[in-house]
Amino acid sequence: MAASPRTGQPAPDFTLPGGVLKDGEFEHGEYALSSRRGAPVVLAFYPGDDTAVCTKQLCSYSSGLEQFEGWDAEVWAVSPQDLASHASFAAKHGLRMPLLADTGREVARAFGVAAPGIGLRRAVFLIGPDGTVHWKHVALLGATYQPVETLTRHLAQMRDS
Repeated sequence: MAASPRTGQPAPDFTLPGGVLKDGEFEHGEYALSSRRGAPVVLAFYPGDDTAVCTKQLCSYSSGLEQFEGWDAEVWAVSPQDLASHASFAAKHGLRMPLLADTGREVARAFGVAAPGIGLRRAVFLIGPDGTVHWKHVALLGATYQPVETLTRHLAQMRDS
């Protein structure tokens, strides 16, 4: 497994297919990290659509999107499932953030979160407007996740630094 980028290092750039639920439709698009240069990104890696902890995590982020938007941050969620799975997952739970399909796990490997057997580790990276990693949390077991309050506190610290 590749090493995870350290705080202060440039985040690996990537482009992935994804989609976002808008007016009941899952709109497909391409998501390039470099396209967000100038604004922060909360990059949340999660093991699987429609699993218990992942559902709780993404529902909490979706219901807290306005808190992230207050920091001009977008939340992008990345997992190995395909777009059809993401579309179903987003529709079932009303998820409002983009869900990106890393089916080959290349991006998970670039961020050092690919894991044999489980696909990938639950992880969150706060990518600053300059494209560097400002904060990260990579779970060993993945049974818990970082809450909105923790992420927005780190966004505030990033802005103030």
